[in-house]
Amino acid sequence: MITAFLAGCVVETAGPEPAPIDPAQAIEQRVSLARQYIGAGDWDNAKRNLELAAAIDSDNADVLEAFALVYQSTGEFELAEYNFREALDAGAGSRARNNYAAFLYAQGRYLEAAAVFREVTTDTLYSGRPRAFVNLGLALLQTQETADAKSAFSRALLMEPRNSTALLELTQIELTEGDVAAASGYYERYRTGTRGQTARALILGVEIARLNGDANMEASNMLALRNLYAETPIYKAWTAAQREQR
Repeated sequence: MITAFLAGCVVETAGPEPAPIDPAQAIEQRVSLARQYIGAGDWDNAKRNLELAAAIDSDNADVLEAFALVYQSTGEFELAEYNFREALDAGAGSRARNNYAAFLYAQGRYLEAAAVFREVTTDTLYSGRPRAFVNLGLALLQTQETADAKSAFSRALLMEPRNSTALLELTQIELTEGDVAAASGYYERYRTGTRGQTARALILGVEIARLNGDANMEASNMLALRNLYAETPIYKAWTAAQREQR
């Protein structure tokens, strides 16, 4: 019997080659992480992930847009605008354009914001199109273009019939223009589709109830206002204005 001694022999087995890293996937993962950190208000970790993504492709539209959101949140508005513009130049889509318009609106640049929101509404495939119409309407109200704002809110309702912001803004517009019946209709749609009314909505409800002679609705809304919003600036300003009118 022959016994073979192989103690001095080492047999190596080659493992699989590591999979190559896909740059596009790596950027997507870093940007996704950054957006989570942005949502949590963790700007340092958001920037860290975006810097790693930018090291792969500094001209990536998603990276530039996310940087813009970070800079907007930290009050670095010039950097935010620069990155928004760079993102759009790099081919960013309607989401980034909508965020840029919201940035302009927050800066009080309502004419510019309205123009950009209008661009967003032309994208018929954008999932946020109803909200873009609402945002356009809000910007147009700031520029005193009430008729166009009314049209924008109405377009939003065609796509999203229970949009609370559009319903409330149309209630206000119709009430201001003296069409109590139309205001009542929009307010009723708002009230039945909203779990909890805002102070502004309850105030509009009180005013509509008074004009319609609906004492029960007036009393109900007044009670809710006092119980929920007695210490808010809007309630105090409204009650002060009511006293002055008497």
